[in-house]
Amino acid sequence: MADGAGPSRRGVRARPSLRLKPMAALNEIPFIKGHGTANDFVIVADLLGKRDLTAAEVRFLCDRHTGIGADGVLRVVRTEHVPEFSKMAASAEFFMDYRNADGSIAQMCGNGARVFIRYLDAVGLITESDVVIATRAGLRECKMNSDLSITVDMGPATQPQTDAIPLVGIKDELWPAVAVLMPNPHAVTFVENLDDIGSLETPPPVLPPTIFTDGVNVEFVVQRGPNHVAMRVHERGAGETMSCGTGACAVAWAASERYPNMDLTANEGVRVDVPGGTVVVRMLANGHLTLTGPATLVARGTVLLPA
Repeated sequence: MADGAGPSRRGVRARPSLRLKPMAALNEIPFIKGHGTANDFVIVADLLGKRDLTAAEVRFLCDRHTGIGADGVLRVVRTEHVPEFSKMAASAEFFMDYRNADGSIAQMCGNGARVFIRYLDAVGLITESDVVIATRAGLRECKMNSDLSITVDMGPATQPQTDAIPLVGIKDELWPAVAVLMPNPHAVTFVENLDDIGSLETPPPVLPPTIFTDGVNVEFVVQRGPNHVAMRVHERGAGETMSCGTGACAVAWAASERYPNMDLTANEGVRVDVPGGTVVVRMLANGHLTLTGPATLVARGTVLLPA
């Protein structure tokens, strides 16, 4: 035994080091958290388009127990660095790469678009109140209003080319729904009481399956009064959320087709109450729907993605 050494411990392995790896060796990225009427998002800046997120990474970021927690991820990229959409770069400097919580891709997200604009303004990437952004649904004109709300031109509401009427399962009954594309698919179901539909954590069955082959968002709606409705929603790839922007547009459009006292062209638009607050939908002269509501940034930090 060497001088000054303690007793030998034959057969016992040395304890592994508990030190963390140097931070530079970790898969660390900055993020900002925001929400629009409690529809919440993790925002990841990737201006040069070098950090495309995998579906597994998106699921990790959105996990409310082991990640940050959100209904979806907004990746901010300069449009010129997104090859399949680079032709839109002349009209829109920034591309909104939106992913659902399960890692799947969606064409558009109305609440996410407002949060996207709020982020661009907060970090100094835009200086004007009127901004055009690129999305998978095309170019979207946005406006920051003096009351701090944000308005997004969501494009027109259309319907699938089918004669079939969607039927949505609620408990043991099938209810007729209205099929709407914004362009995300929606099945809008009018009910008497929002509490009677029960939990929306699992997707309600929608028949026949041939109408929405890529899944569908399901909205349940009640009329509150003239130009006023309330809704709950199950979003495909996310579950029940506190709000859905494209869903609010689909609901307002379907309500205006159903009720004579719903005037989408009125200056005040149609008020849509969601569990997370209120948004307003209005139809422009060109048939496009606008979505107006709040957008808030709540936190920023860094996150260690799984290796």
